[in-house]
Amino acid sequence: LTKFSRTWRSTTPPPTSLLSFTILFLAWLAGFSSRLFAVIRFESIIHEFDPWFNYRSTHHLSTNGFYEFLNWFDERAWYPLGRIVGGTVYPGLMVTAGLIHYILNLLHVTVHIRDVCVFLAPVFSGLTAVSTFLLTRELWNQGAGLLAACFIAIVPGYISRSVAGSFDNEGIAIFALQFTYYLWVKSVKTGSVFWTIGCCLSYFYMVSAWGGYVFIINLIPLHVFVLLLMQRFSRRLYIAYSTFYIVGLVLSMQIPFVGFQPIRTSEHMAAAGVFALLQAYAFLQYLKDRLTRQEFQTLFFLGVSLAAGVVFLTVIYLTYTGYIAPWSGRFYSLWDTGYAKIHIPIIASVSEHQPTTWVSFFFDLHILVCTFPAGLWFCIKNINDERVFGDIVTMLMLMLLMMFAVHCTWVTSNAYSSPSVVLASYNHDGSRNILDDFREAYYCHVLVGLWVSDRRHGQPHHAGGQQHVE
Repeated sequence: LTKFSRTWRSTTPPPTSLLSFTILFLAWLAGFSSRLFAVIRFESIIHEFDPWFNYRSTHHLSTNGFYEFLNWFDERAWYPLGRIVGGTVYPGLMVTAGLIHYILNLLHVTVHIRDVCVFLAPVFSGLTAVSTFLLTRELWNQGAGLLAACFIAIVPGYISRSVAGSFDNEGIAIFALQFTYYLWVKSVKTGSVFWTIGCCLSYFYMVSAWGGYVFIINLIPLHVFVLLLMQRFSRRLYIAYSTFYIVGLVLSMQIPFVGFQPIRTSEHMAAAGVFALLQAYAFLQYLKDRLTRQEFQTLFFLGVSLAAGVVFLTVIYLTYTGYIAPWSGRFYSLWDTGYAKIHIPIIASVSEHQPTTWVSFFFDLHILVCTFPAGLWFCIKNINDERVFGDIVTMLMLMLLMMFAVHCTWVTSNAYSSPSVVLASYNHDGSRNILDDFREAYYCHVLVGLWVSDRRHGQPHHAGGQQHVE
């Protein structure tokens, strides 16, 4: 315990001042209050389709327990086929809301599970501001961290995914993403297994919450790979990534929906390759101190050639036999934005998978569009191990920006990306009927099709009163 306390004091910055704490609290408050307009204007209610399913799942979990939730067959989802919920969802969102509801009731604070679900995302937006402050403080200093916390608390792109009533995975996943990055940077700076285990636990929470965890398991290996190319290998880096990959791999496979994907899908192969490369690099560093220069060069050439050939042939064989699954359609559409429209139309039908429009950059980032070049300059100005991580994120954004530039188009309104009206019709009495559920829209479409078919054959058909469809 004494050794741990000394390590904690040596790796933890001094406590923030009252002014810093006040600024951080105000950033949390601004982020929380700016997401409550839907509740203030209307009522405490869940919005959109996926959040309603998540709410029903959370209600079932809080009522019947976790094991009943894992084995729950929901006959109301995808009717009449039904759905096995436990093995087809990321349970982190439901477990988080259910745990908060359980703790509040344990403290005799009577709150309905619906209210917990409604206000979960605004509360976690404050935690995201805090985690961003911690990450930026590790990368630069405390002042930059406070600015970053204030910016992310009110950035429109994040507000749109974490408003009150939007009970979706992104509400908690952005916090888990930022906090995992903070703990990773802390692990690389200190070389401590303690911080690395914390990073693994945060990564496990991210895996349980959102499918975007694949971004983490590719960005962290990219950080390690770039450090190796820059010849910045260190004992700290070796301990951090070796521990993170092994423990994180085992923990991520505990999620039923993920299963064996970390060792069987192409999205995870880069992490395995960097892990093998790091072990080989460390072994060569060990041999370098014990062999002559000529012996080391010969061994290095033979070893690298043999290892590269074996790895290449192994990957080709495993991919050909189907053991390693190919990239998913969403990742193919990341590199080729027209792929999904041709091969997988259901992916192209989701607005978040569409190519970004020029206007949405300002709608989503606002003032950060102007501060982005300054941040890029400061990241490049003074390089160290942790700031390379920020440089990689920035360069990746610039690369994707250039790739998507040819696909960006001007639009007249940002609201077109998320229409709220699917189908409108008129009833037999002339009243207007708005259908905002895809199943209702499909049902109405079938009825109208039957009505048109019967009219062509001269047969009357009562189609529920729908006379005109827009």
